[in-house]
Amino acid sequence: MPPKPGVIPLAPPLGVGGVLGGAFATLGRHWKQLLGFTAAVYGGALALFAAALAAAYAVFAHDIQHLADTSESTRADDVWPLLAAFGGVYLTAGAVMLVAGALVHAACPAVLQDAVLGLPSSFRTLWRRALPRMWAVLGSLLISGLIAAVPLVLLVLTFFGMIFALLALVSDDGSGYGWLFLGGLLGVLLTGPPAVWLWVRFSLAPAAAVFEQQGVMRSLSRSAQLVRGSWWRVFGISMLAFLMAAVAAYLVQLPLQLMSLLPAGPASLSDGSSGGGAAVAAAVMLAFALLGALVGQAVTAVFPPLVLGLLYVDERMRKENLGPALAEAAGAHRT
Repeated sequence: MPPKPGVIPLAPPLGVGGVLGGAFATLGRHWKQLLGFTAAVYGGALALFAAALAAAYAVFAHDIQHLADTSESTRADDVWPLLAAFGGVYLTAGAVMLVAGALVHAACPAVLQDAVLGLPSSFRTLWRRALPRMWAVLGSLLISGLIAAVPLVLLVLTFFGMIFALLALVSDDGSGYGWLFLGGLLGVLLTGPPAVWLWVRFSLAPAAAVFEQQGVMRSLSRSAQLVRGSWWRVFGISMLAFLMAAVAAYLVQLPLQLMSLLPAGPASLSDGSSGGGAAVAAAVMLAFALLGALVGQAVTAVFPPLVLGLLYVDERMRKENLGPALAEAAGAHRT
């Protein structure tokens, strides 16, 4: 029997059940650290967005009220400052969420470093390991995402081109539109597979950036090296992990969404004088909706990176005989 000090046996090969079971075992043993870390990171990002949005509203409250009260046609000079301000807020929020996502991605391999060896973890340990690797993880995620985004954008464009061509064929005699349909179909076939292939090829880069403390380009290279020869296996297990995370997030969010509807009933049935009750009901609904979104984001942000991190460990055990070194490290920590 291979040694198993932690969540997986330290001998290849790990099957689908071994990888997914290891991810579930990691969540079971380190759920406080992982979910607490994720809630703190995404909660902080949400708080920053709310503060920026409130500040923008406070600065432009007079202009917003003026636009709402005026009966004259709105001039572009009055609207552009508002669009620029609130557009900047949402762009900044998107950047903050990207950084938060990279920090959570870095935390998952960081906790696996203890989970694989059967060691306890702590919130402080996660911060100490994840924070220095955040930018390398962010860079690997952005580069792999941008590489895959090129064929994905073409895929979306060709898909809509195909839809418009089909609509034109239905509404017209079809002359002159056949080439557009064939071109769209060919574009889908040509751009879809490269997008998936590139994403899987670089999917282990965040784990390599944390485990090996590599830079961005070296992490991407290591991921391509480890995935080579195991592309279908990595693709199948990772897709299964994302599907399971999406279903779990939906099941978690559903009760919260239903609870958010409960206060709306009495408030909607009350007369028009209960403006305060309607405001409270709207606030409660918003709170439950935000809570559901936060919990769902925590589930989808943690489980797939854990699976990808364990795939990284398994590929190294298969190709680089990492198992004995991990078993020795686990024994050294226990003595």
